Amino acid sequence: MRKQVKKTKKIRKTKKIERIKRAKKINTEDMVRRTKLRVIGIGGGGDSIISEIVSRIKKADFIAANTDARALRTVRKAKRFQFGQSLTGGLGTGMNTEIGEMAAQNEKDKIKKLFEGQDLCIIIASLGGGTGSGSTPVFAKVSKNLPCLTYGIFTLPFEFEGEKKMDIAKESLERIRPHLNAFSVIPNERIFQIIDKNTPLKNALSAINKRLTDNLEGLIEMIYSAGLINIDFADLKTILAGRGRLAYLNTIEIEQANKEEAAKKVISSPLYSYTIKGARGILYNIVGGKALQLSEVSQISKVISDSINKNAKIIFGINQNQKYKDKIKITLLATGCAIKGIRKPKPQSKPKPKPKPKPRPKPKPRPKPKPKPQPKPQPKPQNKPKPKPEPKPQPKPKPRPKPKPRPKPKPKPSSPSPILPIGGKIRRNALQVKKVAEQEEKELIEKEKFWETPAIFRRKNNNKL
Repeated sequence: MRKQVKKTKKIRKTKKIERIKRAKKINTEDMVRRTKLRVIGIGGGGDSIISEIVSRIKKADFIAANTDARALRTVRKAKRFQFGQSLTGGLGTGMNTEIGEMAAQNEKDKIKKLFEGQDLCIIIASLGGGTGSGSTPVFAKVSKNLPCLTYGIFTLPFEFEGEKKMDIAKESLERIRPHLNAFSVIPNERIFQIIDKNTPLKNALSAINKRLTDNLEGLIEMIYSAGLINIDFADLKTILAGRGRLAYLNTIEIEQANKEEAAKKVISSPLYSYTIKGARGILYNIVGGKALQLSEVSQISKVISDSINKNAKIIFGINQNQKYKDKIKITLLATGCAIKGIRKPKPQSKPKPKPKPKPRPKPKPRPKPKPKPQPKPQPKPQNKPKPKPEPKPQPKPKPRPKPKPRPKPKPKPSSPSPILPIGGKIRRNALQVKKVAEQEEKELIEKEKFWETPAIFRRKNNNKL
């Protein structure tokens, strides 16, 4: 009897504990449900991604936004938001980003309502087209002034789509990023890292969408699921704080035996052109079976922490689920990663036109040189003739005999300094002129003396000569 009473008390106690646990679980779920999450696809590419992931992800609200009414009709299980009807007439933008931007500008009040009352809004768009690249910056700008967190996931065009489309995508990305808390960039070209190049285009795009679905599903599960070490919306808010941070979101599932390989795969997704290196905020969640050990968690955490900035904020959670009895699922969100290869390309510097040669100023007329003052010719010094002595009375001279012809004087040797002929005339310097004048003066004096002497004495002198 006593044994039966004890057994009854034990059963009641067990049921009471279960009721308490069930009540706590319900309260927790109610609290989590208050976290409102909305995913908005913009443009044709964003809508096609929404179409594929809407059926797999629960606990989130999906909206497809586009200017093309016919493209919106293909979207199922998601709310539709058509804008810019007055501008486009219900058609697309024809790769014209200006039309896409104007269409969104005209519907700013309606766009604002999409973000109101939400805790986290995820914007998805394929950049490079008119609607996606033109209107997404307007959506992001509207959300900036609202209290909800915003996270963008964007794809870039394939290389075969041309450089023009890639430039449009990168220009749009530069305009979007300052208005979002965080954003991730997936170049379509990276899909060839995980599939064969001969894969049809539709299957290739579907493979990208599947990866996006896995990543978003892991993020939502991380927020909504309670675990041994719980992650809630406040943790996500801490990691997404700030503006314009490059984010890395990846989810992988792998067998439990390869736990170290799982950690390496989660930090190096082939879809991204960047890694978690330099990240300032890390949020990751590990899901495994009941046999998940602390040493395994420690090993995975070490691989992640060694790959990031030492001063980064790290928040992690651990869940146990029998669904992952023989597997490990890791979801990682990193923000503040180093930006490489996704910035707007620098515009090619056009050669500067050569400046037209300035007309040379007319040369100023040179002033005529003043004539040099020519030295005044100095008068030649003239030797005054000596006064003639008065002649003495002489006897009457006898008749003169005819004088013999006077011998010509021999030419005197020339002066040592050369006399240069110029223009047929002999040019002398001052010394030579002076010497010539003195010589001529001597000759005159000698002639005068010769003729002044009486004829008798002149004859004798001639004989002596």
